[in-house]
Amino acid sequence: MSINKYVMAAALLASANAVQAQEKVAISDLSWDGAKAIGHVLQAIITGPMDSEAEIVNGLSDGNLVAEGMDKGDGSADVYTDLWMPNRQPIWDKYVEGAKTVAVNKPYQGTQMMYVPTYMADKISSFEDLANPEIAAMFDKDGNGKGEYWAGAADWASSKMWQIKFKSYGLSELWEPVLVPQATFLAELRGTITAQDPVLFYYWTPEAVHAQYDLSPLSEAPRTEGCEDINLEEEDWLESSTFSCENKDATIYIAYSRSLEDRNPAVASMLSKIQLDPAVINNWILQISEGEEPADVAEMWVEENADLIATWIN
Repeated sequence: MSINKYVMAAALLASANAVQAQEKVAISDLSWDGAKAIGHVLQAIITGPMDSEAEIVNGLSDGNLVAEGMDKGDGSADVYTDLWMPNRQPIWDKYVEGAKTVAVNKPYQGTQMMYVPTYMADKISSFEDLANPEIAAMFDKDGNGKGEYWAGAADWASSKMWQIKFKSYGLSELWEPVLVPQATFLAELRGTITAQDPVLFYYWTPEAVHAQYDLSPLSEAPRTEGCEDINLEEEDWLESSTFSCENKDATIYIAYSRSLEDRNPAVASMLSKIQLDPAVINNWILQISEGEEPADVAEMWVEENADLIATWIN
C-alpha cells in the first residue's frame, strides 16, 4: 500500500472514530425532582456547549435496570443521575467496585431522616416517642390500630430501609408503612399541613419540601458498631436485616457507563469532572416544584454558568 493510501485509510479510521465518539447519551428518568433536575442539566450541557446528543429515556426509572444498562455498555442506559449511597450499595458493589463497568463523579452530601411538621414537635421529637401507643394512635388514619408513616415509593431501596428500622426499634406492632409514589404523597402532604393534622414521613436533603414547610426531624439512637446490617438483596430482607441507629449522611453520585469513554469520550470526561452543589440542586427542585419546566430550569442555569461548565468540559 502506498503512503497516500495509508494516509487515506488513517483519515477514514479517524473519521469513523469521530462519528462513534459522538454517540447519543442515554440518561435515566428517575422519579424524584432532584434526579429530574440533574438529568435535564446534563442533557442541556451535552446538547448545548458540548454540541453532542443526549436523551432522557422516558420511563427509565428503575435504578436496577439503569445499572444493568450501564454495565452492558450498549447505549440503552448511560447515566444514573442521582445514585444515593449507601441506599444503592448492591449496585455499587456489583458494578462500580466489582465489574468496574460503572464510574462515578465527585459526590455531594445529603441527609435522610423521619420528619413531622414543626407544629407537632412538642408531642414527638424522637424515635423513642414512637413507642408510645397514644402517639401511634394519633397517626392511625384507617382505624386498624397502627399509626402510618410514609416510607417512600414501593420500589425505593429507602422504603425497605425504613421498614427495617421500625422493625429493629420494636415498632412494628404500632406502626405500618405507607408505600405510594412521591407525587401522591406530596399532594396529600399539602392538605395535611394546611389542616395541621398529624403526619410522619421520610424525607431527604436537598429537597424543596424544606423550603415549603416548617419541618422537624426525629432524633435516633447514635451510630455504634454493628447497628446497621442491611441485606436488601436477600429474599427475607426484612427478617435478615437490622438497623437500629441514625443514618449516615448520604453520599450522592452521578454514575455513568465506562463504555462512554470509547463511545463519547468528551461526555465521559465531563461526567468525571462535574461537581454539584446541594444548595444549587435545592434551588432547581424548588423552581420545578413551583411549576417551571425542568428543561427550562436547566437551560437557564447552563446559560448563566458557562464559566463553571467550561471547567468540566475542558
